[in-house]
Order: sequence, then structure tokens, then C-alpha cells
Amino acid sequence: MKLNGSQILIECLVAHNVDTIFGYPGGAVLNIYDELYKNQDRIRHILTSHEQGASHAADGYSRATGKVGVVLATSGPGATNLVTGIATAYMDSIPMIVLTGNVTTGLLGKDSFQEIDITGITMPITKHNYIVKNINDLPFVINEAFYIAQSGRPGPVLIDIAKDVTATTIEYKPLTVRSVERKQSRIKDEDVKAVLDILANAEKPFIYAGGGIILSDASEELMEFATLLDSPTSTSMMGLGAFPQTHRLSTGLIGMHGTITSNKCLLNADVIIVLGARFSDRVTAKTDEFGRQAKIIHIDVDKAEIDKNVKTDAHIVGDLKVVLEMLNKNITKVSHQEWNDTVDSWKELFASKHFINKDLNPKTVMEALQNVKEDKIITTEVGQNQLWACQYYKYDKPRQLLTSGGLGTMGYGLGAAMGAVVGCPDKVVFHVAGDGSFRMNCNELSTVEYYNMPIITVLLNNQALGNVRQWQTSFYGARYSQTTLDRGPDFKKLAEAYFIEYFKCDTYKELEDALAKAVVSKKPTIIDCTIHIDERVLPMVAPGQPLENVIMD
Repeated sequence: MKLNGSQILIECLVAHNVDTIFGYPGGAVLNIYDELYKNQDRIRHILTSHEQGASHAADGYSRATGKVGVVLATSGPGATNLVTGIATAYMDSIPMIVLTGNVTTGLLGKDSFQEIDITGITMPITKHNYIVKNINDLPFVINEAFYIAQSGRPGPVLIDIAKDVTATTIEYKPLTVRSVERKQSRIKDEDVKAVLDILANAEKPFIYAGGGIILSDASEELMEFATLLDSPTSTSMMGLGAFPQTHRLSTGLIGMHGTITSNKCLLNADVIIVLGARFSDRVTAKTDEFGRQAKIIHIDVDKAEIDKNVKTDAHIVGDLKVVLEMLNKNITKVSHQEWNDTVDSWKELFASKHFINKDLNPKTVMEALQNVKEDKIITTEVGQNQLWACQYYKYDKPRQLLTSGGLGTMGYGLGAAMGAVVGCPDKVVFHVAGDGSFRMNCNELSTVEYYNMPIITVLLNNQALGNVRQWQTSFYGARYSQTTLDRGPDFKKLAEAYFIEYFKCDTYKELEDALAKAVVSKKPTIIDCTIHIDERVLPMVAPGQPLENVIMD
């Protein structure tokens, strides 16, 4: 059958089970939008207020569902407005297809109106990217892009399409969708044996699990692994939810703002097993002192991560689900009662009492969210709000927390919440925000209102860029340079402007009542919580300091 490039794109997206695109139209993608109009019954399009919001929504959709998120933008500034969202997805290994239009092939390279070399710009922040200048290449490129985005270590793939390609007609024959398999070819028997030998002699094992567990759907295998080893288990920020935090073996978050328990385990374990994590500086602190007393095992799908930041004693390169299944079949169940008793004694040391306001504070806000019985997804912005959400909310399921870990993108949370509510309409989506981050992309409230997305924004309003202010307090002599937000907007009037429900909360009881009403109403809502300007994220390890140098007060 004869189809033009835009029609081919639609057919390929449908073949890859794409049901939703987030985007913003423009001249270079008009042919594609014309086909989207004709195919509304096959692919839903969500029009955002800004391309960055669309990219975060596609990212959030992917994190919440496990599917590939898709975002579409025009050439020039439309494409460059996606860059922050692409980098956010790249740093956290999120599978995403980024579609951009460009000028016609005859105008490429001539500084034409709204021409930009988006493949050159995004080369360092995509797993792969393409510019399609020949219509015959388009089906193959799309098919390959979906495979690359999902296989191995996932990530965003960009496809830039010249406008004339979207209008040119060819005889189209559908390609067979390339399925993504969990390959075992890179898993070496000698590596597996080396890991098993170390585990067999471990007396004080400790597991540090990262986002790779969630991306490989290996939470059940992790549970079995930890139980067989009888090992205390922590997670990085990206791994929260991979292991239930209510489980007896859970020690919570690890690293700079991790629990005292997790960090003491790192300092006292004789074997540290790192699963799907990259030894971020926010976890290791002073990297050259990380785990010096222990044998370190690292298991990851990405060979480039092995020995990159921390030297390991044994490692396995492979899909975590497959590797853990192999290890679980070869591990004899053991007990480390004395070690776990010691770990349990440390759990009492987690700092949770150092709050200025004893009624409504970051901890009590998270407890109120925890008490909401519905199945929930939490998205966050970046800053103190994010860290409090990581410290005080107990995540028991994978894909329950959506947050920008690697890039630390302020303005991420509302877009991610939009993607989550579209992908998981049966769940209650809470957007935890600080007033500083919320200002960055609050224009997306128009998207939330138009599509009646029942997102509940819980605003931790301390009238400051709280995390930066905390650093200024600790390390810059309390010189608060440009971090006090004693200015607009009036969030009540902002909510009214977008026809969104609004509650102001100064007490815990007011928050409880507001949450109950918001959940029942199923309407977009902002709950504005008054937080003292000097509430801090504790415990904390200063940058470059060893993990034992903990700031508690």
C-alpha cells in the first residue's frame, strides 16, 4: 500500500503499541499532526503547555507503566525545549522515543528558519539518535529506535524527520516488530562462580539496590535473593520501591541523605552487593573510602559501569532479573541473626525528630500521604521536597516513586504526574512539590485542568529554595544569596486562574481533611502546606566527606 511518511509513522507507532503521545505542534510537524487528527481513535495526543512539560510527561508515563514514552515536537526551539527532559530520562535510563521535525532536506545546513541540529545537540544525552532524510529509511529507523530504547540499559532515542519526508509517498510494507529479549550471552560462568564464592563466605552481607532492579522488573528476584542471604537491604533514590521498606530487612535510603542504618551497614559490612546502581557520588560520598573494609560485588547490565567509580572484587554483566534468577538457584539459605540484630539496633538512630514545627512538618506531611489508603503514585520535584519524600514515605512497590535522580531537574514533577495519571488512571497520583520547583513548570496546570487530570499537588511551601538555603546555612555562613522567595505568586489565585481546587493548610488536621476531600473529588487539586523556612533535610553527609561524618542537627 502507498503511504506518506506521516502515515508510515502512525502505522509504526501503532505496531509498537503506542497509545499516547505528548507533544506540541509546529510548522515542521504539521503533516504528522494532520495524520494524528485522522487517527484520534488509535493514538491519543496530549497537548501540553510547553515542550519541556511534554518530555517530562512522556518520561513519567514510561516510569509509571514500564512502557516506552513518546514525545513529539517541531523543529528549532520546539526541539531544543525538549533537551532538559531528554537529559533527565537519559540520566535515569528511561526508555523514551523523541520525535522532532526539521526543515525540508533542501534547506538543511543553510541556517533556515527554525532549523537546528538537534541530533548534534542531543548526541551526549541520547542512547542513539537519527536524522531521517530519505523516506525509505523511516520504517527501519522507527523499528530500530524502539528496540534500542528498551534493550540492555534503557534510554531515550531521538528521531529527527525532515518535513518533506513526512509528505513523500512510497510503497509501504510493514516490518516485523523486533522483540526485546533478556540476553544471557554476556553472563560468564566464571563471573557467576566468583560472586557465589564471595557470598558463601559472607558474615555481614549488605545489599545496595538501584533503579536497575525496577527497570528489569526484578523486585521479586531481589526479595528472594535478600531472604536467602538474610541480608540487610538498602536502595538508592532511583531504587526506592524495588524492595519493600516495611520489610524487616529493609534499611531504607542510602547515601548523602540516607538513613543512619544504611550508611552504618556500608561502613561495617564485609560484603557489599550492588545491584543495578552506578555508585553515584550522592551515595558513595568520599569515593576512595567507599567500602574499603568489604569485598564489593557489582551486577549491572551496562559493562561501562563496572569499575568506573568504585573498584570491585567480583562482578557480573547482565540483565538483573536473569542474573538474580541464576544466583538464587545456587545460594543455600543462611541466617545472619547477630548481624541483623546489630542492624536493628541502628534503626532507632534515624533522625526524625529535628523539626521546628511539631505539628505540620515534612515528616507529618509524608505520614498523611502514607495514610491515604488508595493505590498511589508519588511524583516529586527536586530539592528538599524530593528528599523528604524519599526519607519519610515508605515505598513498598516498584514504579511508585517517580523522581529525577541523576539530573536533579526542578520542574520535573508536574509533567511526570501528567504522564503517570494518563498511564495509570486507576491510581491516585500525588505531586510533591516545593514552591521553588513548582514555579518552574506550573504553566502545565492548564494541561491538568483541560484534561481533568486528578493530580493532587502537595506543595511544601517554605518560601525558599530550601535545599540551597540549607547549604548556605551549613557551608556559607547563613548568607542567603537569592534563595528567599518572599514574592508571588499567590497560589490560591493561581489555582483559581486555572479552575483548580485549592486548600491552604497550616495544621496536620487541615491537611488530613484536604487530602480526604481531594481524593474523593477526583479533581485537580493544590494543597498548600505551610512549612517553616528553616526545616532541614537530616541526616546529611557533606559533599566529599566520608559517610561516617554525619550532620544530625
